[in-house]
This record gives sequence, C-alpha cells and structure tokens, in this order.
Amino acid sequence: MRRILLVDDEINVLNALVRAMRQHLDIEDLHIETFTDPFDALTRCAECTFDLVISDFRMPQMTGVEFLHAIKEVAPDTVRMILSASTEFETVTSAINDAQVFRFIPKPWQVGDLRENIRLAFDYRDSLRKEHQLADRQRVQEGTLSKEELALRKMEEEEPGLLKVKWGPNGEIIM
Repeated sequence: MRRILLVDDEINVLNALVRAMRQHLDIEDLHIETFTDPFDALTRCAECTFDLVISDFRMPQMTGVEFLHAIKEVAPDTVRMILSASTEFETVTSAINDAQVFRFIPKPWQVGDLRENIRLAFDYRDSLRKEHQLADRQRVQEGTLSKEELALRKMEEEEPGLLKVKWGPNGEIIM
C-alpha cells in the first residue's frame, strides 16, 4: 500500500489534489489522508508511516518548510514535497536546504508533472527502504544488531509507536 499525506490550509486545494491523484495515478492500493492543520498532520505522522508528504508553503499556523522540517524529525524516511504559488528563489532554497525537500511543485500544478514527481518520490522511498534493509542485514551479520532487534524495528516502522508503552501514575498501562 502507498500512503500519501497532503497538508494545505485550503480545503479546495486538498480536494483538487486528491481528485487529480485518484484520476491520474495508476496505483491500485493508494491511501491518501488530508489535513488543513499541520499540527494534526504531525500527530498523524507519529501514529503511522507515510511514503510521501506534500505540504503547501504558506499556511497560517506554520510555513510548509517548518512543517516539513518537523516531519523530517518525526519520519526521516518519508519523502517530502512542497506545493506553492510562490516562485521566489529564497522560498525554494529554504525548502530544499532546511527541510530537504525532494521536489518543489508550483501552483497551479500540471497533472503530468505531479504524476511524474510522485512516481519519482515513490522510487526514491523504495531505494531508501532497500538501503536500510541492506544496512540492517549487514549489522545482523556483524553481530551489532540481533534478529529480535531487527524484527522490532520492522514492527515500529510499520506501526510507529506500537512498541511504546504509556504508563499511568499507578503503574497501569494507558491505551
């Protein structure tokens, strides 16, 4: 399954993006979540893994660069893209340098460009996963990572927070 998170303070933009993706992406098992509040989106990223996050640049609560920088901290392997009507050089460079944005998509977007950038983002995400798997296998062979630790990493990657237990003041587990 491919998971995409879209963040924009304008619901009409989110609806148009979702519509464009559903109509023009040839991905059978595609899950798209949308948020108008970047803080809610960050909370969601801590709960599950996304392959790709696309954020608007100008939002009232925080800029897209600030949001994607936070995503980088929460989910470093999630590919980050920014969507903006601004073509100012400073905007683009800050997005690339501060949040390590994979692509900058101008508004209004062209469907063909959007489709190609998403395809490239998924390819990049797949290559990151393969690199991590190879590195983990090497660590298991070297003995610096046990098979159990590897299994726990995979579980945590699939369901972030799954292995974190919240304890109450009396020693009870909080769900």
